[in-house]
Amino acid sequence: MATPFHRFGFAVLRHSNRIQCRRKQNIGLFTHRSLHPSPFYRAPTHDDDDGDGDGDEGARKVANEPYTFNYDSLSSEARHHYDLLSPEEKVEFQKDDQAAYEHFNSPALESELQGLVSQAVYDINQKAPRDRAPPEKIVPGLMAMGEVDEQGSGEDDEFDGDDITSIAHGELEQHREIRDYARIAAWEMPMLSKLAKPFELPSRDKPLRFRYTTYMGETHPAAKKVVLEFCTRDLPDLTEAQRIKLVKLVGVRYNPDADLVKMSCEMFETQAQNKRYLGDLVDTLMAEAKDPTDMFEDVPLDLRHHKPKPTFEFPEMWKLTEHRKAQLEANWRQQALREREREETGTLIDGTKVVEQVLEAMSMQAPAKPAMPPPPPRARSRQKQLQR
Repeated sequence: MATPFHRFGFAVLRHSNRIQCRRKQNIGLFTHRSLHPSPFYRAPTHDDDDGDGDGDEGARKVANEPYTFNYDSLSSEARHHYDLLSPEEKVEFQKDDQAAYEHFNSPALESELQGLVSQAVYDINQKAPRDRAPPEKIVPGLMAMGEVDEQGSGEDDEFDGDDITSIAHGELEQHREIRDYARIAAWEMPMLSKLAKPFELPSRDKPLRFRYTTYMGETHPAAKKVVLEFCTRDLPDLTEAQRIKLVKLVGVRYNPDADLVKMSCEMFETQAQNKRYLGDLVDTLMAEAKDPTDMFEDVPLDLRHHKPKPTFEFPEMWKLTEHRKAQLEANWRQQALREREREETGTLIDGTKVVEQVLEAMSMQAPAKPAMPPPPPRARSRQKQLQR
């Protein structure tokens, strides 16, 4: 059985949703305030929508109407609760509803609420600042250009001649970076020798070879690329027919000279993802090569994509063997001996002496040059004018 307190709560909720609040026009207490002292205004319902445009008159009509219990104005929960009541409880519920209706429509309560709202608006306007000047815009200085918080740094300090230039600051920063790397090389890199492992050749059960590219800490779009190479004859559990089918599947990625398959991937953002993709791709190729439903026997093996590079062999007769070295040394000794014998007998021709003798003979046989005739008179006068 519902208590009177619950019934009173349902009545207050129903009347607060149904009763239209009155609106005051202009309370000319403070002309500068930005808040309105009137209470919240509920939109007009179909009961007071008479088209006359006078909201206050409609509210007064609602307030002056006699109380009538309306079952349709209750909410679904309130209707369900009302239907569970006995006839005596329903009469008591209607009495409580009427009391709440008369209380909320009393002029004294409305005047008290209007006074509280006006006092609250007055207090807020007294505490709020009257003049709200816009914040002063801070001009960013040269050192703050391009930063996220340009307005918070303000202008640069005045240069008093007690600092170095920006170029010098850049050189100093570069020197600090070099010293940082020097400290790493001196104190941290020797410790890496503890993590060194001896090189071991890959075993037969690891036929895949992955190649990575690093740029020593720099961000580069090609750093995520991973290259995979493997030999088709090193793959385990593959017959010759399955190996030929695998070569047909990889297509132009197969190199018949070295029997190598080369693939790469750079679709993903990290090297681990690209490596995983290549590993899954090899597993898929192995599964397709071992599938006996279609062995591609009617498809010919096309190797036209491979252009073999020409290899040139050095002639055997040009190779410098021990016998050839001895033969060349004997020839050089004989030639030196013949030149010495000619020099002793005077039959050795000296090219420098021959050239000097030819020049001397030509100078003795050359005729004397004829004297130049004197210039004509006009040309002589013209020459004197030019000299003046």
